[in-house]
Amino acid sequence: MPDLHFLPDDRIVGVRAGTTILKAAIDAGLPHAHVCGGHARCSTCRVVIVDGLDRCGARNAKEQSIAARLNCGPEIRLACQTDVSGDVTLRRLVLDPEDVELTDLRRSSGRRRVGEEKHVAVLFADIRGFTAFAETHLAYDVIHILRRLFRDMARVVDEHGGVVTTFMGDGFMALFGAGDAGDAAPDQAVHAGVRILEVADAAEPWLDDLVGQRLEINVGIHYGDAVVGTIRDLSSNDVVTAIGDTVNMASRIEAANKATGTRLLISSETLAAVREPVTLGRSFRVALPGKLGEHELFEVVAGSQSGPPPSRATLPSSGRGVSKAVLAAAAVALIGALLVLMLVAIVR
Repeated sequence: MPDLHFLPDDRIVGVRAGTTILKAAIDAGLPHAHVCGGHARCSTCRVVIVDGLDRCGARNAKEQSIAARLNCGPEIRLACQTDVSGDVTLRRLVLDPEDVELTDLRRSSGRRRVGEEKHVAVLFADIRGFTAFAETHLAYDVIHILRRLFRDMARVVDEHGGVVTTFMGDGFMALFGAGDAGDAAPDQAVHAGVRILEVADAAEPWLDDLVGQRLEINVGIHYGDAVVGTIRDLSSNDVVTAIGDTVNMASRIEAANKATGTRLLISSETLAAVREPVTLGRSFRVALPGKLGEHELFEVVAGSQSGPPPSRATLPSSGRGVSKAVLAAAAVALIGALLVLMLVAIVR
Protein backbone atom coordinates (compact mmCIF):
# COMPACT_ATOMS: atom_id res chain seq x y z
CA MET A 1 0.00 0.00 0.00
CA PRO A 2 1.50 3.37 -1.03
CA ASP A 3 2.16 6.03 1.61
CA LEU A 4 1.50 9.72 0.98
CA HIS A 5 3.60 12.06 3.11
CA PHE A 6 1.75 15.40 3.35
CA LEU A 7 3.67 18.60 4.08
CA PRO A 8 3.58 20.97 5.90
CA ASP A 9 1.25 18.79 8.00
CA ASP A 10 3.93 16.08 8.33
CA ARG A 11 1.20 13.43 8.06
CA ILE A 12 1.70 10.05 6.43
CA VAL A 13 -1.44 8.52 4.96
CA GLY A 14 -1.68 5.00 3.57
CA VAL A 15 -3.76 4.69 0.37
CA ARG A 16 -4.68 2.10 -2.21
CA ALA A 17 -2.90 2.34 -5.57
CA GLY A 18 -4.88 4.48 -8.01
CA THR A 19 -6.27 6.79 -5.30
CA THR A 20 -6.06 10.50 -6.04
CA ILE A 21 -4.11 12.73 -3.70
CA LEU A 22 -7.18 14.85 -2.96
CA LYS A 23 -9.32 11.86 -2.00
CA ALA A 24 -6.57 10.58 0.28
CA ALA A 25 -6.33 13.96 1.99
CA ILE A 26 -10.10 14.25 2.48
CA ASP A 27 -10.40 10.68 3.80
CA ALA A 28 -7.63 11.42 6.28
CA GLY A 29 -9.33 14.62 7.47
CA LEU A 30 -6.65 16.95 6.11
CA PRO A 31 -7.86 20.50 5.25
CA HIS A 32 -7.02 20.29 1.54
CA ALA A 33 -8.53 23.16 -0.52
CA HIS A 34 -10.65 22.21 -3.56
CA VAL A 35 -12.93 25.15 -4.32
CA CYS A 36 -14.38 23.70 -7.54
CA GLY A 37 -15.22 20.41 -5.86
CA GLY A 38 -12.33 18.49 -7.38
CA HIS A 39 -13.37 18.87 -11.02
CA ALA A 40 -10.17 20.54 -12.37
CA ARG A 41 -11.89 23.90 -12.82
CA CYS A 42 -9.63 25.72 -10.36
CA SER A 43 -6.06 25.37 -9.12
CA THR A 44 -6.68 25.49 -5.37
CA CYS A 45 -5.88 21.80 -4.78
CA ARG A 46 -2.47 21.95 -6.42
CA VAL A 47 0.56 20.42 -4.73
CA VAL A 48 4.28 20.25 -5.40
CA ILE A 49 5.69 16.73 -5.57
CA VAL A 50 8.80 16.72 -3.39
CA ASP A 51 9.66 13.06 -4.01
CA GLY A 52 8.11 10.28 -6.07
CA LEU A 53 7.03 12.12 -9.21
CA ASP A 54 7.67 8.93 -11.20
CA ARG A 55 5.09 7.21 -8.99
CA CYS A 56 2.35 9.70 -9.94
CA GLY A 57 0.04 9.05 -12.88
CA ALA A 58 0.45 11.07 -16.07
CA ARG A 59 -1.54 14.27 -16.43
CA ASN A 60 -4.93 13.82 -18.02
CA ALA A 61 -6.40 16.35 -20.46
CA LYS A 62 -8.08 18.43 -17.75
CA GLU A 63 -4.93 18.72 -15.66
CA GLN A 64 -2.80 19.41 -18.72
CA SER A 65 -5.06 22.34 -19.63
CA ILE A 66 -4.64 23.89 -16.16
CA ALA A 67 -0.88 23.24 -16.19
CA ALA A 68 -0.50 24.97 -19.57
CA ARG A 69 -2.55 27.94 -18.41
CA LEU A 70 -0.44 28.36 -15.26
CA ASN A 71 2.88 27.43 -16.90
CA CYS A 72 3.36 24.75 -14.24
CA GLY A 73 6.51 22.69 -14.11
CA PRO A 74 6.14 18.89 -14.04
CA GLU A 75 6.40 18.81 -10.24
CA ILE A 76 3.24 20.94 -9.80
CA ARG A 77 0.19 18.65 -9.86
CA LEU A 78 -3.55 18.94 -9.27
CA ALA A 79 -4.40 16.75 -6.29
CA CYS A 80 -7.88 16.06 -7.63
CA GLN A 81 -6.54 14.57 -10.86
CA THR A 82 -3.31 12.90 -9.75
CA ASP A 83 -3.36 9.27 -8.67
CA VAL A 84 -0.40 7.44 -7.17
CA SER A 85 1.12 3.99 -7.57
CA GLY A 86 3.78 4.20 -4.86
CA ASP A 87 5.16 6.30 -2.01
CA VAL A 88 5.02 10.05 -2.64
CA THR A 89 6.06 13.10 -0.59
CA LEU A 90 4.16 16.27 -1.43
CA ARG A 91 3.53 19.77 -0.16
CA ARG A 92 0.16 21.51 -0.18
CA LEU A 93 0.45 25.01 -1.69
CA VAL A 94 -2.97 26.44 -0.77
CA LEU A 95 -3.35 26.51 2.98
CA ASP A 96 -6.00 29.06 4.02
CA PRO A 97 -8.91 31.16 2.65
CA GLU A 98 -6.59 33.97 1.54
CA ASP A 99 -4.57 31.46 -0.50
CA VAL A 100 -7.81 30.23 -2.03
CA GLU A 101 -8.73 33.74 -3.19
CA LEU A 102 -5.30 34.28 -4.73
CA THR A 103 -5.18 31.00 -6.62
CA ASP A 104 -8.76 30.34 -7.69
CA LEU A 105 -8.62 30.24 -11.49
CA ARG A 106 -12.35 30.90 -11.73
CA ARG A 107 -11.64 34.51 -10.68
CA SER A 108 -9.32 35.14 -13.60
CA SER A 109 -9.79 34.74 -17.33
CA GLY A 110 -6.19 35.55 -18.27
CA ARG A 111 -3.09 33.40 -18.51
CA ARG A 112 -1.41 33.20 -15.11
CA ARG A 113 1.90 31.86 -13.85
CA VAL A 114 2.76 30.19 -10.58
CA GLY A 115 6.38 30.37 -9.45
CA GLU A 116 8.62 28.80 -12.09
CA GLU A 117 12.39 28.83 -12.45
CA LYS A 118 13.39 30.16 -15.84
CA HIS A 119 16.44 31.48 -17.67
CA VAL A 120 15.68 35.20 -18.05
CA ALA A 121 17.45 38.43 -18.89
CA VAL A 122 16.87 41.14 -16.31
CA LEU A 123 17.35 44.81 -17.21
CA PHE A 124 17.60 47.67 -14.74
CA ALA A 125 17.47 51.29 -15.91
CA ASP A 126 18.08 54.23 -13.61
CA ILE A 127 18.45 58.01 -13.83
CA ARG A 128 21.87 58.99 -12.52
CA GLY A 129 21.82 61.89 -10.04
CA PHE A 130 18.04 61.89 -9.85
CA THR A 131 17.85 62.86 -6.17
CA ALA A 132 19.72 66.10 -6.73
CA PHE A 133 17.63 66.81 -9.82
CA ALA A 134 14.35 66.20 -7.99
CA GLU A 135 15.37 68.46 -5.09
CA THR A 136 15.98 71.43 -7.40
CA HIS A 137 12.87 71.21 -9.57
CA LEU A 138 9.12 71.40 -9.06
CA ALA A 139 7.54 68.08 -8.13
CA TYR A 140 4.96 68.28 -10.92
CA ASP A 141 7.72 68.89 -13.47
CA VAL A 142 9.64 65.90 -12.19
CA ILE A 143 6.60 63.62 -12.41
CA HIS A 144 5.86 64.84 -15.94
CA ILE A 145 9.43 64.10 -17.04
CA LEU A 146 9.38 60.64 -15.48
CA ARG A 147 6.05 59.76 -17.05
CA ARG A 148 7.19 60.78 -20.51
CA LEU A 149 10.61 59.12 -20.32
CA PHE A 150 9.35 55.89 -18.82
CA ARG A 151 6.41 55.71 -21.22
CA ASP A 152 8.77 55.81 -24.19
CA MET A 153 11.21 53.39 -22.60
CA ALA A 154 8.45 50.96 -21.64
CA ARG A 155 7.38 50.96 -25.29
CA VAL A 156 10.93 49.98 -26.25
CA VAL A 157 10.86 47.11 -23.76
CA ASP A 158 7.52 45.92 -25.13
CA GLU A 159 8.70 46.18 -28.74
CA HIS A 160 11.66 43.95 -27.90
CA GLY A 161 9.55 41.24 -26.26
CA GLY A 162 10.04 42.25 -22.64
CA VAL A 163 7.80 43.47 -19.86
CA VAL A 164 8.39 46.23 -17.31
CA THR A 165 7.74 44.58 -13.95
CA THR A 166 8.48 47.43 -11.55
CA PHE A 167 8.81 51.22 -11.57
CA MET A 168 11.00 52.43 -8.71
CA GLY A 169 10.76 56.22 -8.67
CA ASP A 170 13.79 57.08 -10.78
CA GLY A 171 14.16 53.73 -12.52
CA PHE A 172 12.53 50.48 -13.55
CA MET A 173 13.12 46.75 -13.91
CA ALA A 174 12.27 44.84 -17.08
CA LEU A 175 12.16 41.12 -17.72
CA PHE A 176 12.93 39.29 -20.96
CA GLY A 177 12.21 35.58 -21.41
CA ALA A 178 9.34 35.37 -18.92
CA GLY A 179 7.09 34.13 -21.73
CA ASP A 180 8.25 31.99 -24.63
CA ALA A 181 11.28 34.01 -25.78
CA GLY A 182 13.67 31.16 -25.00
CA ASP A 183 17.25 31.81 -26.09
CA ALA A 184 16.29 35.18 -27.63
CA ALA A 185 15.98 36.87 -24.22
CA PRO A 186 19.61 38.12 -23.97
CA ASP A 187 19.46 39.64 -27.48
CA GLN A 188 16.11 41.25 -26.73
CA ALA A 189 17.40 42.78 -23.51
CA VAL A 190 20.67 44.11 -24.95
CA HIS A 191 19.04 45.68 -28.01
CA ALA A 192 16.33 47.14 -25.80
CA GLY A 193 19.04 48.64 -23.60
CA VAL A 194 20.66 50.31 -26.61
CA ARG A 195 17.31 51.72 -27.73
CA ILE A 196 16.57 52.99 -24.21
CA LEU A 197 19.74 55.07 -24.38
CA GLU A 198 18.67 56.36 -27.80
CA VAL A 199 15.34 57.40 -26.30
CA ALA A 200 17.22 59.26 -23.55
CA ASP A 201 19.40 61.03 -26.14
CA ALA A 202 16.35 61.99 -28.19
CA ALA A 203 14.81 63.54 -25.07
CA GLU A 204 17.64 66.02 -24.61
CA PRO A 205 16.08 68.88 -26.66
CA TRP A 206 12.77 68.95 -24.83
CA LEU A 207 14.46 68.42 -21.47
CA ASP A 208 16.70 71.39 -22.20
CA ASP A 209 13.65 73.50 -23.08
CA LEU A 210 11.75 72.38 -19.99
CA VAL A 211 14.36 72.31 -17.23
CA GLY A 212 17.59 73.44 -18.87
CA GLN A 213 19.52 70.20 -18.40
CA ARG A 214 19.82 66.59 -19.57
CA LEU A 215 19.32 63.39 -17.59
CA GLU A 216 21.81 60.54 -17.77
CA ILE A 217 20.27 57.05 -18.04
CA ASN A 218 22.26 54.00 -16.93
CA VAL A 219 21.37 50.43 -17.88
CA GLY A 220 22.58 47.09 -16.50
CA ILE A 221 21.70 43.59 -17.79
CA HIS A 222 22.30 40.10 -16.42
CA TYR A 223 21.19 36.70 -17.75
CA GLY A 224 20.58 33.73 -15.50
CA ASP A 225 18.04 31.73 -13.50
CA ALA A 226 15.22 33.42 -11.59
CA VAL A 227 11.89 32.37 -10.18
CA VAL A 228 9.21 34.02 -12.33
CA GLY A 229 5.61 34.34 -11.21
CA THR A 230 2.64 36.66 -11.00
CA ILE A 231 1.44 38.75 -8.07
CA ARG A 232 -2.16 39.94 -7.97
CA ASP A 233 -2.76 43.57 -7.01
CA LEU A 234 -5.89 44.97 -5.34
CA SER A 235 -7.53 45.49 -8.74
CA SER A 236 -7.20 41.75 -9.47
CA ASN A 237 -4.52 42.40 -12.09
CA ASP A 238 -1.73 39.85 -12.34
CA VAL A 239 1.70 41.51 -12.40
CA VAL A 240 4.70 39.51 -13.59
CA THR A 241 7.72 39.59 -11.31
CA ALA A 242 10.94 37.69 -10.70
CA ILE A 243 13.15 37.05 -7.69
CA GLY A 244 16.58 35.54 -7.25
CA ASP A 245 20.27 36.32 -7.51
CA THR A 246 19.94 37.15 -11.21
CA VAL A 247 17.73 40.11 -10.32
CA ASN A 248 20.12 41.32 -7.62
CA MET A 249 23.07 40.95 -9.98
CA ALA A 250 21.40 43.03 -12.70
CA SER A 251 20.76 45.80 -10.17
CA ARG A 252 24.41 45.80 -9.07
CA ILE A 253 25.58 45.91 -12.69
CA GLU A 254 23.42 48.95 -13.42
CA ALA A 255 24.87 50.73 -10.37
CA ALA A 256 28.42 49.94 -11.57
CA ASN A 257 27.98 52.37 -14.49
CA LYS A 258 28.73 55.24 -12.11
CA ALA A 259 32.16 53.83 -11.23
CA THR A 260 33.07 52.83 -14.78
CA GLY A 261 31.82 56.01 -16.44
CA THR A 262 29.63 54.01 -18.81
CA ARG A 263 25.95 53.99 -19.73
CA LEU A 264 25.20 50.35 -20.56
CA LEU A 265 26.93 47.39 -18.92
CA ILE A 266 26.22 43.69 -19.35
CA SER A 267 27.57 40.64 -17.55
CA SER A 268 29.83 38.02 -19.11
CA GLU A 269 26.93 35.56 -18.87
CA THR A 270 24.77 37.90 -20.95
CA LEU A 271 27.50 38.43 -23.56
CA ALA A 272 28.08 34.68 -23.87
CA ALA A 273 24.38 34.13 -24.60
CA VAL A 274 23.95 36.96 -27.13
CA ARG A 275 23.68 35.64 -30.68
CA GLU A 276 23.14 38.86 -32.64
CA PRO A 277 26.10 41.23 -33.13
CA VAL A 278 26.62 44.13 -30.74
CA THR A 279 29.35 46.75 -30.60
CA LEU A 280 31.39 46.58 -27.42
CA GLY A 281 33.42 49.32 -25.83
CA ARG A 282 35.58 48.68 -22.78
CA SER A 283 35.45 45.80 -20.33
CA PHE A 284 36.04 45.98 -16.60
CA ARG A 285 36.73 43.69 -13.68
CA VAL A 286 34.55 45.03 -10.89
CA ALA A 287 33.92 44.16 -7.26
CA LEU A 288 30.14 44.40 -6.84
CA PRO A 289 28.50 45.11 -3.45
CA GLY A 290 27.31 41.92 -1.79
CA LYS A 291 29.04 39.68 -4.36
CA LEU A 292 32.23 37.68 -3.84
CA GLY A 293 35.27 38.33 -6.01
CA GLU A 294 35.45 40.43 -9.14
CA HIS A 295 33.05 40.24 -12.05
CA GLU A 296 33.78 40.99 -15.69
CA LEU A 297 31.42 43.54 -17.18
CA PHE A 298 31.22 44.74 -20.77
CA GLU A 299 30.22 48.13 -22.10
CA VAL A 300 27.76 48.04 -25.01
CA VAL A 301 27.87 51.09 -27.25
CA ALA A 302 25.65 49.96 -30.14
CA GLY A 303 23.56 47.02 -31.21
CA SER A 304 23.86 46.95 -35.00
CA GLN A 305 27.30 45.53 -35.73
CA SER A 306 30.31 43.93 -34.12
CA GLY A 307 33.01 46.23 -32.85
CA PRO A 308 36.72 45.78 -32.11
CA PRO A 309 37.80 43.62 -29.18
CA PRO A 310 37.02 45.51 -25.99
CA SER A 311 39.83 47.15 -24.08
CA ARG A 312 40.14 45.97 -20.51
CA ALA A 313 40.29 47.88 -17.25
CA THR A 314 40.18 46.81 -13.63
CA LEU A 315 38.37 48.69 -10.90
CA PRO A 316 39.64 48.62 -7.31
CA SER A 317 37.66 46.63 -4.77
CA SER A 318 35.98 49.81 -3.56
CA GLY A 319 34.29 50.00 -6.94
CA ARG A 320 35.19 53.70 -7.39
CA GLY A 321 36.98 55.03 -10.42
CA VAL A 322 39.24 53.29 -12.89
CA SER A 323 42.51 51.60 -11.98
CA LYS A 324 45.81 53.46 -11.50
CA ALA A 325 47.19 51.69 -14.54
CA VAL A 326 44.43 53.07 -16.72
CA LEU A 327 44.87 56.57 -15.33
CA ALA A 328 48.63 56.37 -15.86
CA ALA A 329 48.17 55.26 -19.45
CA ALA A 330 45.77 58.14 -20.06
CA ALA A 331 48.25 60.60 -18.54
CA VAL A 332 51.08 59.33 -20.73
CA ALA A 333 48.90 59.66 -23.82
CA LEU A 334 47.92 63.22 -22.86
CA ILE A 335 51.55 64.25 -22.24
CA GLY A 336 52.56 62.76 -25.58
CA ALA A 337 49.87 64.72 -27.38
CA LEU A 338 50.99 67.96 -25.70
CA LEU A 339 54.62 67.36 -26.70
CA VAL A 340 53.58 66.84 -30.30
CA LEU A 341 51.66 70.12 -30.27
CA MET A 342 54.64 71.96 -28.77
CA LEU A 343 56.99 70.56 -31.41
CA VAL A 344 54.62 71.62 -34.17
CA ALA A 345 54.47 75.13 -32.71
CA ILE A 346 58.28 75.35 -32.52
CA VAL A 347 58.70 74.19 -36.12
CA ARG A 348 56.25 76.84 -37.28
